[in-house]
Amino acid sequence: MTTELWHKGKIAVVTGGTAGIGLQIARTLFKRGAKVAIGGRRLPEEYSDLQGENFLIGQLDVCSTQSVDQFIEMVKKTYGNPDVLVNSAGVSVHHEVCGHSDEDWTNVIDTNLSGPFRMIRSCLPAMLSARWGRIVNIASTAATAAESTHAAYCASKAGLLGLSRAVALEGADRGVTCTSVSPTWVETQMLHDSIKKMAKRSGRSNTEVKQAIAQANPQNRLVQPDEIAELVSFLCSGLVPALTMEDIQVNAGAHW
Repeated sequence: MTTELWHKGKIAVVTGGTAGIGLQIARTLFKRGAKVAIGGRRLPEEYSDLQGENFLIGQLDVCSTQSVDQFIEMVKKTYGNPDVLVNSAGVSVHHEVCGHSDEDWTNVIDTNLSGPFRMIRSCLPAMLSARWGRIVNIASTAATAAESTHAAYCASKAGLLGLSRAVALEGADRGVTCTSVSPTWVETQMLHDSIKKMAKRSGRSNTEVKQAIAQANPQNRLVQPDEIAELVSFLCSGLVPALTMEDIQVNAGAHW
């Protein structure tokens, strides 16, 4: 099977697919033959920068069960039951524990952990019935190597690893795999926004902060979104049916 045919005929849902890692994953899955549906909190017509993409775009708030179920129903009516689910939607806040408000904590946990749970719960029954499915959760090296200023983010991603393992067991005898991919810093707009906040807090320039982040791993560089997308594409293929329950770290040799 050539890489161009990995996902031919498959229906893929990518949360967080309107930007960053999720968008690159959506593009890669589509390039390899999948019908791809992405969702974001804004109305589809507001994503003018995506109008040239060959995706089904729908409004999706992973923090709302109603929104999740409506989005998946739209996918089913347009394409059919999803074969592939990639949970890439995520948020973060910069606070130490004492600085986390209830609102910030709840938003991060609800988006990064409960959101994937809702998406899996909506997609999994059809996968189990079809006896084939691929679920990939985008976690983080923060799940295993903590950072004091990202308490909610670390907790949410650690929980996501546990959810992934439980789902892997549930689907093991029915052809459904579930894995997680844990990147270190990836050069996306979300990272650039974080760099601005860290620079302002530390009194350093954006360039200095970016260089420090890159130099924190042995490869002395930032991981790129297409590197994550290529790995996810492989995990979503039919090539590795026994690869499940694993958390694969893309860390450039570092733990963060």
